Amino acid sequence: MPDRPDIAPTVAFLRSQLSGRTPAVGIVLGSGLGGLVSRMTDRLTIPYGDIPGFYGSTVVGHKGELVMGRLAEVEVIAQSGRFHLYEGHAADTVTLPVRAFAELGIDSLIVTNAAGGVRRTFRPGTLMVIADHINLTFRNPLFGSVLEGEERFPDMSDPYDARLRETAHRVAATHGIPLADGVYAGLLGPSYETPAEVRMLERLGADAVGMSTVLEVVAARARGVRCLGISTITNPAAGIGHEALDHADVLEVGKRVADSLATIIEGVVGEGA
Repeated sequence: MPDRPDIAPTVAFLRSQLSGRTPAVGIVLGSGLGGLVSRMTDRLTIPYGDIPGFYGSTVVGHKGELVMGRLAEVEVIAQSGRFHLYEGHAADTVTLPVRAFAELGIDSLIVTNAAGGVRRTFRPGTLMVIADHINLTFRNPLFGSVLEGEERFPDMSDPYDARLRETAHRVAATHGIPLADGVYAGLLGPSYETPAEVRMLERLGADAVGMSTVLEVVAARARGVRCLGISTITNPAAGIGHEALDHADVLEVGKRVADSLATIIEGVVGEGA
């Protein structure tokens, strides 16, 4: 069995950059959703290529930068862009940043993504709090030897923290931002789903579908980190809408709702995520 990844060099490097600051919240920003970074103060930005164990992003809309700073007066660490299985990475690589964040001391992880709408009432620009997920990547970051500090069999009956979800809804309501709840299905990608696959997902109980997030949440829960997930529905999934799917459209819709999403995340962080 191959050795598990050594996150020690990653953690040591990030600690040297933090200069004694301890992030309380980790944030993962998906396709076209990097605008939150502009709200952070006292920022330090590090290209992924400078961080041991990190890889450059190959996906348009993912900057490939790690940003440390303060959001709502809380110390946070944010990935502006993530690693994906479909880029050829192993599950351990995809989740290495989240594991490093946990080692640095985060209590909560906020993950965002761009997703296709499986629920037929969803329209482009809908924001959806993830209530649960279905892992259809057929990968698991806990496969192999148990890493120090992780549970062998983490409880996944409540992967997305109920209190954080309630806070997200309260913040959204305060600002007049519509916010749905739903189940996110994570697939391997990188091709979009066929109409038949979308009908299958609908029958399985999925409300949205994408190519990320689920492995990060599994790894975080194995470390006892509370999770909040928010999907931006950028398009109806294949067979539900009548337009051809295009990544450029995904990015455009992400930009359109980026401010609303950033407002929700900032509010959640400020209320003690």
